[in-house]
Amino acid sequence: MPRWGPDADNRLYLAAMELIFERGYDAVTVAEIAEHAGLKKRSFFRHFADKREVMFAGAADLENTIVEAVRAAPATARPVDVVMTALSDGGAGLARWGEPVRRRQRVVESSTELRERELIKLESLASAIAEALERREVDAFTAILVAKAGVAAFAAAFRQWVEAGEPADFPEIMADAHRRLRKALCEGG
Repeated sequence: MPRWGPDADNRLYLAAMELIFERGYDAVTVAEIAEHAGLKKRSFFRHFADKREVMFAGAADLENTIVEAVRAAPATARPVDVVMTALSDGGAGLARWGEPVRRRQRVVESSTELRERELIKLESLASAIAEALERREVDAFTAILVAKAGVAAFAAAFRQWVEAGEPADFPEIMADAHRRLRKALCEGG
């Protein structure tokens, strides 16, 4: 296995998941992940800032996909609908990976430091969505309100999807979260 192959980041991610699922997040070191991937420890840090980041591999791609969907939505669409649709579609893409994504999320939820990192990732997503809404000429205050509400609905729907197991449908769960949020805000219930 070449040490400098173009798939080193994927090899590291897969090695990390295998070891972490087997032994637990805290019991695995960066050196062990790198060795399991057939790489040196310093190679790990060329691809990931730290061990926490390997758990969120692909987060930037997911954020970019969601932001691009917000930007590409029809100009006449309501901001809340644009955001909820983009988050639903992004979550559906993530959910296609099924049980490995659920297992990864269970690991995240079992660790205080990973939950903190997840909150940072969700805040980054909300900020990026708000910026995309502002480019659609939504005022800044409304943009951040809609983005944060959408990301909160996304996080709740994702947790529900993880807990439900197969054959839960993420877009259905997200649509339900959207309906419930709208009802709570509009009807007070």
